[in-house]
Amino acid sequence: MIAALGFGGLRSAAAQAVAEGLVVRQLSFKGNRSFDKTTLSAAIATTESTALARIGLLRWIGLGSKRHLSERALRMDAYRLRLFYQVHGFLDAKVDTTVVRTPKDVYITFLIDEGQPVLVRSFEIKGLDSLPFRDEILDRLPLRVQQPFDRTLLLATADSLILRLQNRGYPEARVLLEKRDVNREERVADVSFLVEPGIPAVIGHIHVEGTETVDSNFVRALLATEPGRPFEASDLALSQQNLYRSELFRFATVRLDTADFKPGSGVVPITIVVTEGLMHRARAAAGYGTNDCFRLGLGWTARNALGHGQVFDVSAQASKLGVGDPTGIGGLRNSICSALKDDSIGSTHINYNLTASFRRPLFITAANTLTLSLFAERRSEFLVYLREDIGGSVTLVRETQNRIPISLTYRLSLGRTEANNVSFCAFFNACTDTDIRELRERRLLATATLGAKRTRVDNPLDPSEGNALSVELTHSSRLIGSSKFAVFTRLVGDAAQYFPLGGSVLALHLRSGIVLSPELALAGGRSNFVPPEQRFYAGGPNDVRGYSRNELGPLVYVVEESNVTVDTTTGETVPKDPTQVRSAATGGNSLIVANAELRVPSPLFRRQLRFAAFVDGGSVWERGQGSAGGPSFRITPGVGIRFQTLLGPARLDVAYNRYDFQPGRLYLIHPSGSLELLRNQYQRPRSRSSLVFQFGVGQAF
Repeated sequence: MIAALGFGGLRSAAAQAVAEGLVVRQLSFKGNRSFDKTTLSAAIATTESTALARIGLLRWIGLGSKRHLSERALRMDAYRLRLFYQVHGFLDAKVDTTVVRTPKDVYITFLIDEGQPVLVRSFEIKGLDSLPFRDEILDRLPLRVQQPFDRTLLLATADSLILRLQNRGYPEARVLLEKRDVNREERVADVSFLVEPGIPAVIGHIHVEGTETVDSNFVRALLATEPGRPFEASDLALSQQNLYRSELFRFATVRLDTADFKPGSGVVPITIVVTEGLMHRARAAAGYGTNDCFRLGLGWTARNALGHGQVFDVSAQASKLGVGDPTGIGGLRNSICSALKDDSIGSTHINYNLTASFRRPLFITAANTLTLSLFAERRSEFLVYLREDIGGSVTLVRETQNRIPISLTYRLSLGRTEANNVSFCAFFNACTDTDIRELRERRLLATATLGAKRTRVDNPLDPSEGNALSVELTHSSRLIGSSKFAVFTRLVGDAAQYFPLGGSVLALHLRSGIVLSPELALAGGRSNFVPPEQRFYAGGPNDVRGYSRNELGPLVYVVEESNVTVDTTTGETVPKDPTQVRSAATGGNSLIVANAELRVPSPLFRRQLRFAAFVDGGSVWERGQGSAGGPSFRITPGVGIRFQTLLGPARLDVAYNRYDFQPGRLYLIHPSGSLELLRNQYQRPRSRSSLVFQFGVGQAF
């Protein structure tokens, strides 16, 4: 039998004895206009069972966590909600409860009559008139006129005033509540604070505790302040960040030394307490990736090398294990690594990177870090190029007062790039064996890169609020050591914004880039040569998901002699089987990619499972190719599912692509390896489904 009772019906001792242990199948609120269910649920003791224990037939399977009813807690929850509303300015709020019981379950609804809130009629802050920065101290305080008289905001306002004054050099600032008059009949409140700033102060003695192997003078040098400098609370927080960023300490705190502090002296002593971490660390990692097959990583780090906070690091990574020589295994190439079997360029050999680096913090000032590196590597881009390099780099990173790292890197390497013959011919006018061999020769590449990145997100692996901005400018020329075949200027900008929408997230992303290069004279004519590894490519799980990796943008097509015939009508040489025509991405010197994605939690497993709907768009094109080389923007919508893991969300996306492949030149490759241009504008038909599946770990942006 089902019984519906008001809150008064809970007072029966017999009913309470029966009701204890009932499973809470539903907990809802009605009449709540100012606060959502999540906020109100956090203010009470009663909680509802998880989704699997509430929804449909799933609960009968026995899955999910069950929450049981406590009559005593429920009785108090009505008072808790009423107190919650009163604290937030709704003094006349009323709360009642409706409870529906079955022999095993209970369904609870809180009926809320918020009433009219008490509004702040006047808000005055005294004691700041003598300060020149008064307006900055008072800007955008939490408590505001004509807003509800929220006592939590009253306390937050007092804390904000104290913190802002401390950041302006007043460590003894106090805020007193001078007036708090509430007129319940008129539903208005008059509030005033009296602020006592105290006197401005400077940093005094800095005491360090907890150091064993690290020099205490080095610890002091990491601070964002020093003796004699005006006191600012924000400098203490930044100093603590600097200590953690040094990687020398597993615990660090920077605070006022209250034992030695003398009120009114104008001098603030500081105490630093640290706990040193491990000075040596070895690491290893192994994994699998669709475009890497198996991969392996090893590393060793020595911290505080030479005793001044330097970090020495050696690392080694290898990928394409199982498909690339000398580790190639035929069975893997045709099974779990089959995505790489057609990559005759980048997956013929294993990719590797060997790097030894030496990082020096406190280079000239505490805001600078200098890193010296030596490396040897082989890297590739799927179906595009393979690059081998040996060289070194010097990087200077400076962090601004706004916590924006600005980096300047000079990189010098001797290496060579392997790419498709058709790529060289189609876009660099290097169609003869002589030109192609010349472009493939080992040569010096010197680049100077200036970059800046500003990240303000709540979670770097899975952001739901904030933004991330970055810009990178790379220049290569003979003046800084490059060969004549590696002269270019490359500019890339990236921006992402995240908007929380209740439990959902709206994510927006924009990436654009441009490469400038001078013309070179080759046997086949003059061309703007940009090294393949510096060109732009798009398509794949992290940009325009309606295209496979590197499939969006300029393409050239290759057909073998065994797959051509002569069209009896036109006399042209054409492919017998268009589906066997291979395409190769040549990249472009211009790029724009835009993404919009809505991420929504699942009704089941809200924390572990989410759904997504997205629209990706973008274009990669080659400027300087006339009308045929202009941008061709492609838009691919789709949906996806996200599973939360320790490494970030694992993604499965399905995108819809209604476009044919992009037109490009069609080349006939003879058994000797020579090329013959068959057609300037050829377009391979799309033989596969319009649905494109993408898998990745971590959000796309």
